Amino acid sequence: MSRTSKKAAAVSRKARIEEMRRAERARERRNRVITITLSTVIVAGLVGWGAYALNSANEKDEQKAAAATKPVAGEKTWDKKKLTQNHVQGTVKYPMNPPVGGDHHQAWMTCDGTVYTKPIANETAVHSLEHGAVWVTYNDKVTDADMKKLSDKVSRTPYTLMSPAEDQSGTITLSAWGRQLTVDNASEPRIQQFLDKYVQGPQTPEPGAACTGGLTAT
Repeated sequence: MSRTSKKAAAVSRKARIEEMRRAERARERRNRVITITLSTVIVAGLVGWGAYALNSANEKDEQKAAAATKPVAGEKTWDKKKLTQNHVQGTVKYPMNPPVGGDHHQAWMTCDGTVYTKPIANETAVHSLEHGAVWVTYNDKVTDADMKKLSDKVSRTPYTLMSPAEDQSGTITLSAWGRQLTVDNASEPRIQQFLDKYVQGPQTPEPGAACTGGLTAT
């Protein structure tokens, strides 16, 4: 090969190498653009989702707060000042069934979303109400499906307890200190309204008192 041919071949090889380098740089630029674009889309999506989740949570909190200010249709109320809070021994004769307040045992029933399958003593349950719990009771008219729905709801809700009360007149009764609601089935929307309003609600004589560490059996 002549000197001229060798020089031409070298120039051609150099040109191919340079073209390959330009192509590689172009691929790298495209990859960077794609990476930046995808990152921007992902970040924007996360920010948008976060804003949506925050707004949704705020709306739920606002709805819960609004529900807590509305009266619960059909609820019965007793004067908080007339419900005594003495610790006593033995049984107490309450003027309402289930009781919503009054003298009670010095020990409370554990009420940390606790479902009892057997009746519990009124005197210990009332002490739980004093701590801000809502007590859900039911008689033998309740269906198995409603029992399941109620127990699921209670078990997910701190400062609640549930137990059978065969001698009550209503099928399902919710009791808080000085407040009570009776409904026919567990699909009744006032159940959640009552819980939202009275679990550690403004009626609580001893807000913040424990619902754990109490009695767990009759």
